Amino acid sequence: MKIENIQVLRGPNIWSGSRKKLIQMRLNLQEMEDRPSNTIDGFYERMKELIPSLYSHRCSPGVPGGFFERVAAGTWMGHVIEHIALEIQTLAGMDTGYGRTRETKTPGTYNVVFAYVEEKVGVFAAESAVNIVQALIDGTEYDLEKDIQTMREIRERTRLGPSTGSIVEEAIARRIPWIRLNNQSLVQLGYGKNQVRFRATMTEKTSSIAVDIASNKDETKRLLQEQAIPVAKGITISSTEQVVEAIKKIGFPLVFKPLDGNHGRGISININTIEDAISAYEFAAKISRRVIVERYITGFDFRVLVIDNKMVAAALRDPAHVVGDGEMNIQQLIDKENTDPRRGYGHENVLTLIDVDRDTLDLLEKKGYTLETVPQKGEKIFVKSTANLSTGGTSVDVTDHVHPQNIFICERISKIIGLDICGIDIMAQNLTEPLTENGGVVLEVNAAPGFRMHIAPSEGLKRNVAGHVIDMLYPAGKSATIPIIAITGTNGKTTTTRLIAHIVKNNGHRVGFTTSDGIYVQNNMMLKGDTTGPVSSEFILKDPTVDFAVLETARGGILRSGLGFSRCDIGVITNIQEDHLGLSDIHTLDDLTRVKSVVINAVKKDGWAVLNADNKYCVQVGKKADCNVAYFSRDEHNPVIVSHCKKGGIACVCENGYITIMKGDWKIRVQRTILIPLTFGGTVPFMIDNVMAATLATFLHGFKTEDIKMSLETFIPSAAQTPGRMNIFEFKDFRFMIDFAHNPDGFNGIKTFLSHIDSPLKIGIIAGTGDRRDEDIQEIGKIAAEMFDYIILRQEKHLRGRTEENILDLLIKGIKSVDENKSFEIVPKEIDAIKHAMSKAKPGTFITALSDVVDNAIETVQNYQEQERNGLFNV
Repeated sequence: MKIENIQVLRGPNIWSGSRKKLIQMRLNLQEMEDRPSNTIDGFYERMKELIPSLYSHRCSPGVPGGFFERVAAGTWMGHVIEHIALEIQTLAGMDTGYGRTRETKTPGTYNVVFAYVEEKVGVFAAESAVNIVQALIDGTEYDLEKDIQTMREIRERTRLGPSTGSIVEEAIARRIPWIRLNNQSLVQLGYGKNQVRFRATMTEKTSSIAVDIASNKDETKRLLQEQAIPVAKGITISSTEQVVEAIKKIGFPLVFKPLDGNHGRGISININTIEDAISAYEFAAKISRRVIVERYITGFDFRVLVIDNKMVAAALRDPAHVVGDGEMNIQQLIDKENTDPRRGYGHENVLTLIDVDRDTLDLLEKKGYTLETVPQKGEKIFVKSTANLSTGGTSVDVTDHVHPQNIFICERISKIIGLDICGIDIMAQNLTEPLTENGGVVLEVNAAPGFRMHIAPSEGLKRNVAGHVIDMLYPAGKSATIPIIAITGTNGKTTTTRLIAHIVKNNGHRVGFTTSDGIYVQNNMMLKGDTTGPVSSEFILKDPTVDFAVLETARGGILRSGLGFSRCDIGVITNIQEDHLGLSDIHTLDDLTRVKSVVINAVKKDGWAVLNADNKYCVQVGKKADCNVAYFSRDEHNPVIVSHCKKGGIACVCENGYITIMKGDWKIRVQRTILIPLTFGGTVPFMIDNVMAATLATFLHGFKTEDIKMSLETFIPSAAQTPGRMNIFEFKDFRFMIDFAHNPDGFNGIKTFLSHIDSPLKIGIIAGTGDRRDEDIQEIGKIAAEMFDYIILRQEKHLRGRTEENILDLLIKGIKSVDENKSFEIVPKEIDAIKHAMSKAKPGTFITALSDVVDNAIETVQNYQEQERNGLFNV
């Protein structure tokens, strides 16, 4: 078996719009295509023994053990690999459930698709599952536990932490989109101008001054003390010599902790001798040059969480410990405690595994114990000095038991320090009595406090503290998104995108849009190139200045990694025609329709699908759409339009020379077609389609028809406004048009336009593209022969696996199928071909370059225009 490719689908995709995170592995079974599972001796038994938990997989029988039944009866290895990839992720603490395995048009080659939680783990699971199945086939040993542990480690390195993750999960539950901005914990919620950012539990509302204060424990204590908040008595020292002075001022027992420490690092508690005090100081000084020495307060360790100046949770924390049974030593008790199913690696479970470190050994040494010591029955032995959950501590929710005065104190502390999210550490006998009465003190105030103890306490109610963060970041009435119009289709995408963006901009929005020639914000090009994939969409959605996104969305990006947005307000399909068939397992127009429909499947339920009623594949998409549907057509009597409007639907048609909106029986005429520059006086049908699509989409968004009309009148086709889309350059004796037509449908559109051009000589410059089918390349040669008097063939770019000779032969074959005597010649380089065409021009000639390298062609022709104006033109 051979893995040919592994793709990570991060957004809505062809397999499942609702499951955005999928691995797609292209797997060639090779000789295993002829060997289903029931033909391999012992395969079923070995699989059951290695991964017995696969019994829970129901598969098509729909009952536990269903997958086992399929394997016993005989199934292909791609199917087995899919289930194993899912199960080993579950065994590593990442429960997933969705999977599909489908054979491609290439016999023996399958797309194995399954869900993942962490991207890199999903890729590893794909490779591991293939290795596991190969071992089961060969009957060799396989270290499954090693792979599972590797996946855990990858997860811990790459996952969002529990606090960050809980905020993201809450955002998802509220349909707030999110984007991870780095490989750590920096996250963007929302899109464009409505985005907010946070890192762990610090938000863009978090004051940097407040964080500085909280990070300086001495400063924090001083501010709290000045505001009559009870704090532990203590001083700050910076040398070993000052340890004795601290002991004299405060007295034993003591706590030593780094001034700038966090997560419990460098802390020593219950210090009762000078020797231990010096050692504790040196330990803390490794973390921070200055060390706080405080009176050790006996009592219980509490954490109170305050968000947006409101107390939302409180927990009693207990450092990691074991309880003696009179038989096992401390190491054995730790090992036993680690078998608790609630404990796991890293943050995978409610509790974390307890490891033995210097802190553990120091605590035991102070008691005169070692790991081999056998404690008395019932004796509680602390193996960590702090109650952090990350070091194995436990937590008990006590939110409902906090005294009102203590709530008041904590909320006041958050304002004194100035933190929007803060964790307040309190040492007291309890929180049910006021701290001022039971002698409790505030130990410190934490910026970016962890949420894990509150969202998954060892005991007590789970608290959705992340919900309070979202409430603070997105109060009632504040939107998290910006309007998104996504455009896909075979031809016309870029022009439609640019026209929609023009209308949106003219209506006062700061619009960001992506096209096949670049990314733009307010018509300023940000990046040049084909930017129609998910990365380009995210570029716009990350821009905090953008309040409206118009996104051209091509099939390539959808197939590679899905959409770059979770939902859109309006989805447009201009048309679905033959193009790029035979690539990426897309062989038919039905296959292509499945790809294009991903955009419509991502439209919000109350959003709109804008579809071409003259294209039967678009109509098929409309019948299945789970949103509002509107159609456009060149023919108001199109049966789809008639039926749709009879039911009260909305459409846009070309009728009596007008672009018209139809709402049920009503007609709203927007503008005469001949007065819309983009239609070239109403002579270019496919441009009329683009105008109708843009008009309908913007009307549905809520723009007024008079504003749309003005924008249609001011959108002038040109190299600047619509590069590569019917750009016509005027010379003294001839005209030169450049267009990006690259498939039969595009060529036919140009052919219709040229039928309206009165010219004694029509010269065409054409080229093929290597990633089309033979019949597609021949077809564009055929159409070229029908619309040009003279043809220049060129082929220096986009061979894509073919030879130059092969593409030219196919083009010539197409030309000769129309006219054996059609005049043509081969000029390989584009610049040379343009120059040669101009040299053959006579007065009134119309030259058309159907170019796959638009920028070069436009620049070349514009240079010749400039030369002619300066009297230097000579070809």
